Amino acid sequence: MRLVFGCFVGLLLIVSCGEISEKGKVVVHNIDAPAGPKSSLPNLFSNAEHTLMSWVEKVDDSTTQLKYARLINGKWKEPQLIEQGRDWFVNWADFPAITENNGHLISHVLKKSSKETFSYDIRLNVLKQGDSHWTTDLQLHSDATKTEHGFVTTLPYKDDSFFIIWLDGRNTAGSDHDHQSGAMTIRAAEVSSKGTVSNELLLDERTCDCCQTTAAITANGPVVIYRDRSEEEVRDISIVRLVNGEWTTPKTIYNDNWQINGCPVNGPKSADIDNNLVVAWFTEAGQEAKVKVVFSSDGGASFEEPLPIGDSNVIGSVDIALIDSDNAIVSWMETIGIEAQIKAVKVHKSGIIGVPVIISRLDASRKTGFPQMELVGEKVYFAWTDLADDITTIKTAYVRLDRF
Repeated sequence: MRLVFGCFVGLLLIVSCGEISEKGKVVVHNIDAPAGPKSSLPNLFSNAEHTLMSWVEKVDDSTTQLKYARLINGKWKEPQLIEQGRDWFVNWADFPAITENNGHLISHVLKKSSKETFSYDIRLNVLKQGDSHWTTDLQLHSDATKTEHGFVTTLPYKDDSFFIIWLDGRNTAGSDHDHQSGAMTIRAAEVSSKGTVSNELLLDERTCDCCQTTAAITANGPVVIYRDRSEEEVRDISIVRLVNGEWTTPKTIYNDNWQINGCPVNGPKSADIDNNLVVAWFTEAGQEAKVKVVFSSDGGASFEEPLPIGDSNVIGSVDIALIDSDNAIVSWMETIGIEAQIKAVKVHKSGIIGVPVIISRLDASRKTGFPQMELVGEKVYFAWTDLADDITTIKTAYVRLDRF
């Protein structure tokens, strides 16, 4: 595949520019993003009724805004401001998100709780259906320690509430980020459409420190998937499930046996349809970089053998969408020299893997963050942070599902 920087105009008009196949057909259709200059950290959310994207924009050296927009008929509508702040923790790997449930919206930001670098709280914002103004600055977690809280996953739950998980550093109080006296934990809670937090509980008392989390609401109930951390510093992917009102003990999805003394900042992603669950993650066990995809047909109680994706150039930053019980689209990043690429491919649970599509070529800096992907009808949408002349800007595009 090759990159084309302009549109061909002739007897036939191609209305979208993007990656072009060898047969001259547009595969990746770039669409105008609603974000302005100095925008970054996009997050995509989609369900049967709504597709949303949130992001941050720098106003000046100290002020940041959280905005969002809706995708309607393939176009982004005018951006809306959720809130702005001067005391946020804005980080390439730990970013705000937005979620919808029956017309109710919830989002979050990370707010500094002290002058220490890794000392910040998760603050929720809610917009009830029919309301015109967001209720902002609601604290999620019950502790008041000046420690790290972040890496949030939020899902629609029940009729008008949300299921939220996060990494919680309350047990690390009194230590620094590299030499902790206690371990990072993963916790969960339910949040109402009014922002009321209930049922906060501990899921695992020792996890990896700064990898993104993921979760799904299967037909059997919620499941939580994350990078775990053993006493021997093995950091593989684990799952906990809510079964008959009780949470299971953590269970490793697959024993990569990746032993690493520091957090790789590379979490898993999952997707589900009923009890069909798919998980993607990055590992560098044995100094061999791999993206892996694994399917489950019983809500995560058991898994098939993982399927390796990509080659030795992969650097992770995965996302995944489930098409049906047997097929998924997985995206990831890899480096080619000083360049990075976002790629995506169709995967069948039998092990059949399609031809990867290059979604975009971009700077290899970590400022480009974690690309996002969502399946919307017959299109797969992507959002990512582009970096040019040290200025970040959000880009969005789609690929028709039948092109994978």
